[in-house]
Amino acid sequence: MNIYSVSWLELTILVPLVGAVAVALCRTDATRRLWGSTITGAILGCSLFAWLGHETGANPAWELFPRAFGFRLFALDGLSAPLLPLVALLHFLTVLATTGSNHTHWSVPLLLAGEAVQLAALGVRDPWPLTLFLALGVLPAYLDLRVRGMATRVYAVHAGLFVALLAAGAVLLGAGASPAVGCVPLLLAVFVRSGTAPFHLWVPDLFEKASFAVALLFVTPIIGVYMAVRLVLPVCPEWILQTLGFVSLFSAILGAGLSVVQTDARRFFAYQFISHAAMVMVGLQLNTPISLTGALCLWFSVALSLAGQGLVLRALESRFGRITMTGFRGLYDRSPPLAICFLLTGLGSVGFPGTLGFIAAEMLAGGAVGANPLVGVVMIVAAALNGIAVVRVYFLLFTGGRHQTSVPLGITGRERFAVLVLAALILGGGLYPQPGVESRHHAAVATLRDRQERLGAAADSKRE
Repeated sequence: MNIYSVSWLELTILVPLVGAVAVALCRTDATRRLWGSTITGAILGCSLFAWLGHETGANPAWELFPRAFGFRLFALDGLSAPLLPLVALLHFLTVLATTGSNHTHWSVPLLLAGEAVQLAALGVRDPWPLTLFLALGVLPAYLDLRVRGMATRVYAVHAGLFVALLAAGAVLLGAGASPAVGCVPLLLAVFVRSGTAPFHLWVPDLFEKASFAVALLFVTPIIGVYMAVRLVLPVCPEWILQTLGFVSLFSAILGAGLSVVQTDARRFFAYQFISHAAMVMVGLQLNTPISLTGALCLWFSVALSLAGQGLVLRALESRFGRITMTGFRGLYDRSPPLAICFLLTGLGSVGFPGTLGFIAAEMLAGGAVGANPLVGVVMIVAAALNGIAVVRVYFLLFTGGRHQTSVPLGITGRERFAVLVLAALILGGGLYPQPGVESRHHAAVATLRDRQERLGAAADSKRE
C-alpha cells in the first residue's frame, strides 16, 4: 500500500465538513482558532496529495462513493486538479491569520462549510452535481449575514436569481434544448456569481455587511470562471461567447474606474474583484489556446493577489476598525511587512513585471490585440486604472506623516507567515512561470478540444 492508495480527493471534501461540526462545538475562541488552523492545514495537505496523485496517474485503492453508492461522484482533471490546493491554501492562510478581534463563534465553522462546498464543486465534472454544489455555495455567506444581524435583501435577491438561472440552464440543457437556449440562463448565472455588471451590486453590499473573511473567501476563488469553463464554454454558440466578452469588458472598465474613487477600503476591494474577475472572463471569449491559457493563468494570479490584499486590509481592520481613505495614515513605519505585501499583491494583480500575473497578462493582452485591437486597448486601460487604484490606496494607507498611536501595529507571527507564503508564490511564479503556464496550457487545449468535439457532434446530429 502506497500513499496514493487513499482517496485524497474525498478526504479533501469530507474533512472540512467534519471539521465545521467539531469547531462549532468548541467553547472558547482560542480553541476554535487553533482547531480551525489545524483542520484547514490538514485540508491543504489532502488537496496537495490529491493533485500529486492526479499528476502521477495514481488510482486510489479505496474510495467511499464507489463502495457505498456504486458510482464515482468526485474526479479530477487537468483543469480542476490545481484549483483544489489553491482554494485550500486561501482558506488556510485566512484562518491562520485570524486574530481574536476578527473571530466570532460561527466564523470558522462557516468558513469550513463554505470550503467543503467549493472543493466539492471543483471535484465534480457532471453538470447536475456541479449545479447542486454551486447552488449550495451561496448559503455560508447568507448565514453569516443572518448571524451578524445584517440586512440580507440585496444578497438574497442576487443569490436567489443565481440559483434560479443555474437550475433553469441545467434543466434546459438536460432536457435536450438547443445550446443557444440552454446557455443563456447559464451565462446570466455566471454574470451574477462573478459580480459582472449589471449584476454587481451584491459584491460591495456583501463586503460592507458580512465578515471580511467570509466575503473574501466567497469571491477570491472566482468560482464564476469555473462555471463558465465547465458549463458554458464547451457547448455554447459563438454569439454567447461574444456576449460574454462584451459584458465582461464593460464590467472590467466599470469596476476599475469605481475602485479609483472609493474612500472605503472594503468597497475598494469589492470593485477590484469585479474588475479582475471580468478581465479573466474576457480571455474566455477570445476562444484561442493562447488567450485561454492567459485567462487561466490570470485566474490563479488574481486569486492569490486579491487574497493578499484582503488579508492586509483585514489585518489593519483588526487594529483600527473599518478603514476609510480620506487622508494619509502613514502606517509604513509601524508595519513595513503589511505595506510591502499590499503593494506586491496589488501590482501582481495588474501584471507587474516579475510577478505571477505578468506573463498571464501578456498572453491575455496579446491574444486580445490579435483578435480585436479595440478589445486589447480596453483591457490595457482597465489594467492601468486598477494599477492607479492600488498605488493610490497604498499611498493613502502607508505614506504621509508618522502615525502615533498606543495600539500595537506590529505584524503577528501568523500574519507574517501568510504574507511570506503569498509573496513567495507571487514572486516565484513570476520568476519561474514555466510549470504553471504549461499546466494551464494543457487545460486550455483540452477545454477547446472538448468544445470542438461537442459542437461537431451537435452539428452531425442536426444534419441527421
